[in-house]
Amino acid sequence: MKKATLYIALVLSTITHAFAQQDAKAKAILSQMSARFKTYNTVKTDFTFTLDNPQAGGKQTQGGTLVTSPKSGKFKVTMFDADNKTDIEQEIISDGKTQWTYLKKDKEVQVNNAAKADEELNPSRLFTLYEHGYKYIYTGDQKLNGKTCAVIDLSPEDANKAFFKIRLFVDNVKKQLYSATMFDKGGSKYTYTLNTITPNTKVSDDTFTFDKKAHPGVEVVDLR
Repeated sequence: MKKATLYIALVLSTITHAFAQQDAKAKAILSQMSARFKTYNTVKTDFTFTLDNPQAGGKQTQGGTLVTSPKSGKFKVTMFDADNKTDIEQEIISDGKTQWTYLKKDKEVQVNNAAKADEELNPSRLFTLYEHGYKYIYTGDQKLNGKTCAVIDLSPEDANKAFFKIRLFVDNVKKQLYSATMFDKGGSKYTYTLNTITPNTKVSDDTFTFDKKAHPGVEVVDLR
């Protein structure tokens, strides 16, 4: 019995040590990715967003762009119509204090405090998401569209989160985020694939505010 107990303890110790090593490796990869991201004054990326909803019986794919200022927390996400790829469907804009969500077809813009809207998941948050409220583990390397990526799974510490897992693919060569997939409790998957990442693009500060004058007839819904 003592030998069996000793053997089980040894196995558990080995498993615990392995997970600790994986966590350390995940943190090293994520820290390197995040640190590089934060050195940029601005980042512009073109991405593809895919919603896989088995219950609805299909996938929906949209294109989008992200412009962000990592040091200030400002960002602008533009989503294009799935059918007309040049027609803007939605924009999420934040100057770090206020966040605007512009719904073009509804002719409506929702205004919220940026801090209150931090729970929303969009491409601007993926680079530093792991830093607060998530556990993470490195699960190995995987080839994705010809790129060898480190695969890291994030799990929220708050069980009430809509997503129970977020899987990040970090390009091993560029040390940059390449793709992220969010798994929700209803069985749907949301994937952002970053097709291009262009650092230090010249961006006007007006990019990070919503100009109501440029959008006549749009209803403002203040949720603050």
